[in-house]
Amino acid sequence: MNIFNTKRPLIIAGPCSAETEEQVLQTAKKLSKQDVKIFRAGIWKPRTRPNNFEGVGSIGLEWLKKVKAETGMLVTTEVANTKHVYEAIKAGVDILWIGARTTVNPFAVQEIADAIKGMNIPVMIKNPVNPDIELWIGAIERFQKVGIKNIAVIHRGFSSLSNSKYRNEPKWQIPIELRRRIENIPIICDPSHIAGRRDLLHEISQKAMDLNYDGLMIETHINPDVALSDAKQQITPDGLNKIINNLIIRHRKPTDAKSPNYIETLEELRTNIDEFDSFLIETISKRMQTAKKIGELKKKNKMTILQTGRWDSIVESAIKNGAKEGISEKFINTLYSAIHQESINKQSEVFKRL
Repeated sequence: MNIFNTKRPLIIAGPCSAETEEQVLQTAKKLSKQDVKIFRAGIWKPRTRPNNFEGVGSIGLEWLKKVKAETGMLVTTEVANTKHVYEAIKAGVDILWIGARTTVNPFAVQEIADAIKGMNIPVMIKNPVNPDIELWIGAIERFQKVGIKNIAVIHRGFSSLSNSKYRNEPKWQIPIELRRRIENIPIICDPSHIAGRRDLLHEISQKAMDLNYDGLMIETHINPDVALSDAKQQITPDGLNKIINNLIIRHRKPTDAKSPNYIETLEELRTNIDEFDSFLIETISKRMQTAKKIGELKKKNKMTILQTGRWDSIVESAIKNGAKEGISEKFINTLYSAIHQESINKQSEVFKRL
């Protein structure tokens, strides 16, 4: 049985970093009274630059032992190398998690996987810092190949240079695609790292529940304002309780819905979607055929493929028309960027012909 397949939402909570024994135990005892089953705390903290707080180290494992003994909660911590793995397992840590900076490195992931080969210990794998689904899936496969059965993934968002209200862009389409490709893997959302600030935590948590995620990992500190790391994104145990109590948990399967004629209406609407999709593909195909003809004309007249002025006017017009129909500028830019790239590819094929 997979430890992560439980009543939704599975809540994993605890401080970003274990700072003192008192801080860890006070937070844990508060959370245990809220039916939190898994306590999280960073023991070793990978920091972007040195001389920042990098965790208390192995002494913090003794505090996690006390959490288990005094609250009955399972405990989990991040491991980034084989030394961390051996010390965590020796201390009785129940679940290991692989951080975003580690997931991006197949060598490090393989070393950790080899270190726990043959062990029956659950593993949670955070998405890599960059939006690369293949790296994420590759990390999962490395643990599967050494026999680890209980695996969950943690969606914590992706680094981005764009201006955004989020610390890490959620890019929801990536974990959605991951679930499509690995159907039964539990997905846990980490709203703390996506948000970077506590006022967005409920919004992101609800979005995760609406997308059928299995659980949430939320950084919780007895006094977050004085936290030694990520203070702005941590909340108090009472704050966590408020978020959880205000979540709307929706049905996972159409057969669970209580509205009359729900399934019939859903199937009718899905049929409409299929028809629209067929129309879209047909229309895009015709557009690409026209792009090839334009490529032939450009080649004949020794013109370059890329004509930025023309493309800017197309996108500008599409954004205006999209706004009239309630379609966001961000979506239009994403859609037309893909269309533009495919049009360039088609014209490039024309230019390559002898």
